[in-house]
Amino acid sequence: MLQHLATVLWNKKAGPGYYRIGLRCPGNFSAAVPGQFVMLRLVRRLDPVLRRPFSIHNLVMHGGQANGIELLYQVVGKATTLLSQLKTGDRVDILGPLGRGFQLPSGAKKVYLAAGGVGVAPLVFMVSYFRRRPVDLSQWHIFLGAKSREDLLSLDVFSTLNIPLHITTDDGSAGEHCLVTHPLETTVEQSPPDLICACGPPAMLGCVADIAERHGIACQVSIEAVMACGMGACLGCAVARRGEPQTYLHVCMDGPVFDSRQLKW
Repeated sequence: MLQHLATVLWNKKAGPGYYRIGLRCPGNFSAAVPGQFVMLRLVRRLDPVLRRPFSIHNLVMHGGQANGIELLYQVVGKATTLLSQLKTGDRVDILGPLGRGFQLPSGAKKVYLAAGGVGVAPLVFMVSYFRRRPVDLSQWHIFLGAKSREDLLSLDVFSTLNIPLHITTDDGSAGEHCLVTHPLETTVEQSPPDLICACGPPAMLGCVADIAERHGIACQVSIEAVMACGMGACLGCAVARRGEPQTYLHVCMDGPVFDSRQLKW
């Protein structure tokens, strides 16, 4: 983990209220893995005081090396509103890469990725990461859900891949009119995968974990949590561990990616 003063390369709209920001970092992010995150702070500002966590959406590659990162974010409050106003050449202070990422078990060939809304962020990095390695993605499937057509993110990335893409929206404005877990379970029943990886709202992740457990499938979930430090000092991102007596794990250090069987849903 390193602290970086990063330079904004681009800050583009990815949809109504959504942005992708590219950052050039002096450190080498080539060792970053899908699911890891950074803690970002706006420079020369006293408010907001605390850093904000963002999943690494992708790496910015140059000459075969990662000299930066891209983040996908939604404008939801003061910090992200200010972030959306940054221009090329502006600076931000980041800590990272942090946390535990997704792990592809040896022998896993059929992998299903499920994302809800902005939870798609680390899964784009996952596909990009394994495309650059000797991994066969021909049996992978992507399940992408959102509230509406306007909330579907990264379709420009996924449409260029030769990977089956299942789209759902809550209002039926694009894809199937249902929750993303419906086609996921149907496909699992028809052709069980070796691994399910998911990121999205807690209710969705709980449903994905239940599907995986009922069908005896390994499942890794990326948990979103409010963090003050990102390094295990504040203990504010605790999640309940399954089992008795009740104990807790911390998203920043033990996650954000967990084996779904570790957690109490």
